Amino acid sequence: MNFGFYPKLALTGIRKNGRLYVPYLLTCICMVMMFYIIAFLSMNEGVGAMQGGETLQAMLSFGYYIMGVFSLIFLFYTNSFLIRRRKKEFGLYNILGMGKWNIARILVWESLIVTAVSLAGGLLCGVLFSKLAELVMVRMLGGQAAFNFTVDFSCIVQTVVLFAAIFLLILLKALRQIHVSNPVELLHSENVGEKPPKANWLVALVGAVLLGTAYVLAVTISDPISALVWFFVAVLMVILATYLLFIAGSVVFCKLLQKNKRYYYKTNHFVSVSSMMYRMKRNGAGLASICILSTMVLVMISSTMCLYIGAEDNLRSRYPRNIVVDTYSIEESQTSQVHTAVASALEEAGLQAENELHYRYLDVAGYFDGAQVIFDQNKIPDFGMSGYSSVRQLFIVPLEDYNRLMGTNETLEKNEVLIYTTKDSYDYDTITMEGCDTLRVKKVVTEFEDNGVDTMQVISSVFLFVPDFDTMEQIFDAQAEIYGDNRSYKHDYYGFDLSCDDATQVAVYDKINTKLAELSGLENLPPRINVECAAKERADFYGLYGGLLSLGVLLGSVFVLGAVLIMYYRQVTEGYEDQDRFDILQKVGMTKREIRKSINSQMLTVFFLPLITAGVHMAFAFPLISKLLMLFGLSNIGLLVAVTVGCYLVFSLFYVLVYVATSRAYYGIVSGKSRS
Repeated sequence: MNFGFYPKLALTGIRKNGRLYVPYLLTCICMVMMFYIIAFLSMNEGVGAMQGGETLQAMLSFGYYIMGVFSLIFLFYTNSFLIRRRKKEFGLYNILGMGKWNIARILVWESLIVTAVSLAGGLLCGVLFSKLAELVMVRMLGGQAAFNFTVDFSCIVQTVVLFAAIFLLILLKALRQIHVSNPVELLHSENVGEKPPKANWLVALVGAVLLGTAYVLAVTISDPISALVWFFVAVLMVILATYLLFIAGSVVFCKLLQKNKRYYYKTNHFVSVSSMMYRMKRNGAGLASICILSTMVLVMISSTMCLYIGAEDNLRSRYPRNIVVDTYSIEESQTSQVHTAVASALEEAGLQAENELHYRYLDVAGYFDGAQVIFDQNKIPDFGMSGYSSVRQLFIVPLEDYNRLMGTNETLEKNEVLIYTTKDSYDYDTITMEGCDTLRVKKVVTEFEDNGVDTMQVISSVFLFVPDFDTMEQIFDAQAEIYGDNRSYKHDYYGFDLSCDDATQVAVYDKINTKLAELSGLENLPPRINVECAAKERADFYGLYGGLLSLGVLLGSVFVLGAVLIMYYRQVTEGYEDQDRFDILQKVGMTKREIRKSINSQMLTVFFLPLITAGVHMAFAFPLISKLLMLFGLSNIGLLVAVTVGCYLVFSLFYVLVYVATSRAYYGIVSGKSRS
């Protein structure tokens, strides 16, 4: 045999199996393209140099590794459909005298062709679309676009190395399958189906218990810390339960349909249910994969889109005023110097503070055990990660500041307090802080001016409004004695808005810092002064949320592609397997119209289960997702609901279109229109 014989056989095999190879090659090209784009953006100097660019690239770096792992798993999975279809062809070669070594050489050439086409096409598309992706990133960050076109050769090398290794592993797996099979097994591989399994009620029950437990966890967790701890546990339980229920539960479902004589003994239902029973284990795994991928897409897209849409609201929640000056002291001799410096900076800029927010407070973290607040961690039994759900951030505020800000005229006795909580409730009549007297809760108030601190914390905040500064001092001394050098400070919080653009606000921020630096030589200065500017932090906010959205869209696109390809291969593979059966049914009198009705019955019964189940998963996961998004400062539940529902409706429409396309492909094969 000459050198060109094997490449010709490989090309012929790919061309004759174009229905299978074209989607596979397009998927490989898309995988390579996506990986290169993510790698390019995560290392691009232009993106990193912009404000917020480093934050965005940090987010994309996670996608770099996720994309690599998913590419390995998914390409292995989809390649199994190709090999299964080709085994009959290889068996025929073997019977005609071609040894397994010769078949291996054909596989090697096919692998080389697929690798070359995938890398060449993927890298070409990746390089071409990388500039578009860069412009999108610049748009998200509000930066200035550079019109130079760059190609990152280090990213090309990384992409080539990764996918060459993946295709090599796929080839080795295929060679092993051919090596351990005999010619007869290869020749009849398409006709070897799985026997209809018995209804395994135990497996179905385990799946139902796992899913129910995960759902209970999702809807009962009440705080972000617990949500963070249990999220991945719940995800693993849902994935395992989905596979168990689709594999075992689908068998039970089919057997129940068979027992329903009025449903089963109809032409379209009889054929479709029997067909599903023939290979239900494999169907169940494929459908479960589609369901999991669909759920992942919905969670990622809805969450990241909601964060990006609500970025400005989240920024304002974190920074309630354009500029905030936080002085770590409430001594008037110290705070007056700071306020004078701020006023001087504003006067030089020709601006005036608006919507001022000024009050004093002591902040200290404590472990809440009922009505007791413990500062000493050594007194907390078995304090671990789960114990953080009982930790609260205490803000001790004098009553006179509360009345001034809220326009009220509340009064308190020496041992009384007003209380206000966020993210949680306080259900006791008293509160006792370690080392302090017991205080009676006179009233639970429903609001207080936000200082932005609560937004950036995962733990709940408790505002205690005390009668006077003596009570504040008592609490300060108690926690200082326990915490020592790690004690909390008393704060003078002063925030205000400015009627000017972001650039001017940043200039004022810089001027204030300059004025405060000039105080360094004076005596009696506060231990620390912290100045924040919302305009200065805006780029990092959009960098974080823009990076998450980009990651969600890129990975979501890959997962959608995965779900579509699984659906397509599932239908094409089953179409070829069912072709002979439907030929026999047509010969005994079944019309093509009845075949189409049978196909629709099977696909409507089976292929919409993943979409419906994904919707149920999303509904139960919603409380958990909303808690997790609080870690990123998102508290607008209405926005999250609207975005989630919108994403599900759009995805459902896309799913229906895929259903229509795969249904036509399946019908074309089993009806004999597209035999290969």
